[in-house]
Amino acid sequence: MKKILITGGAGFIGSNLVDALLTDERIAFVRILDNLSTGFEENIAHHRNNPKFEFLEGDIRDFETCLQACNGMDFVSHHAALGSVPRSIQDPLTTNTVNITGTLNVLQAAKETGIKRVVYAASSSTYGDSSELPKVEDKIGKPLSPYAVTKYVNELYASVYARSFGMEIIGLRYFNVFGPRQSPNGAYAAAIPLFISQLRNRESPTIHGDGTNSRDFTFVDNAVQANLLALFCERKEALGEVFNIAFGQQTTLLELFEILRNELNVDTKASFGPERLGDIPHSLASIEKAQRILGYFPKVSVAEGLRRTVEWHGDFD
Repeated sequence: MKKILITGGAGFIGSNLVDALLTDERIAFVRILDNLSTGFEENIAHHRNNPKFEFLEGDIRDFETCLQACNGMDFVSHHAALGSVPRSIQDPLTTNTVNITGTLNVLQAAKETGIKRVVYAASSSTYGDSSELPKVEDKIGKPLSPYAVTKYVNELYASVYARSFGMEIIGLRYFNVFGPRQSPNGAYAAAIPLFISQLRNRESPTIHGDGTNSRDFTFVDNAVQANLLALFCERKEALGEVFNIAFGQQTTLLELFEILRNELNVDTKASFGPERLGDIPHSLASIEKAQRILGYFPKVSVAEGLRRTVEWHGDFD
């Protein structure tokens, strides 16, 4: 029975992970640390009266807060971050402070409080300008955005802490995770919830580029599955490593748009805008390493994940 800290636990992926951990018989207690800058209290409100749950409002940029959050825990699941490539281009200083200084604070606090196992959220943005497909963990290119730089530095720090201090650290390189609780609001909203929101309002979503750009969209339940596997993995070859977490399938933005139109039963057409700075044309993950070492076999397809996501957003007039 383990006690676990989830940084960013009120956010999209973090709160879905909280739900899974609170029903896992291997977990005795879940504490989350979140400053609610991109997370939401409503994502965790249903756990407020659970004696196995604690919410600590605080910022990973403050080291003393990280120490307090780590105290008494067995595991750390580090998901607190400032996402979005466009946001990082507009404000690289804040992205750097949250993602690099914040992650270093979490790692150091985990070390000082005797926590051995840390699983952290890495990013497919680390592959940068590499055009090789599928993406394989040990072949990356040069970063294309400040956000990508920060997520790569996270991996470097994680490797150093694993090697220097004997900590059990595992990174999960997420590929375009989507699903329930992903916000459609704000200037840096992810494409899928934004498209759903716009289509429900019979507005024309904007596709950046000609729509042939592709991504390896990954339903959030698959990411949760990967986290559980990494937290409890007993294979030593997993430690100090980073793993692609994806579905292993390419979907173009036009294909994505058509699936959503069909699910919502609307005939709204898309608009097309310029390519976004820092975007890559195509992304596809090799998940062979995660399959072989973690036993990761994603269960929810892109189409099924989109159906569940649309269903979660609810009916509309």
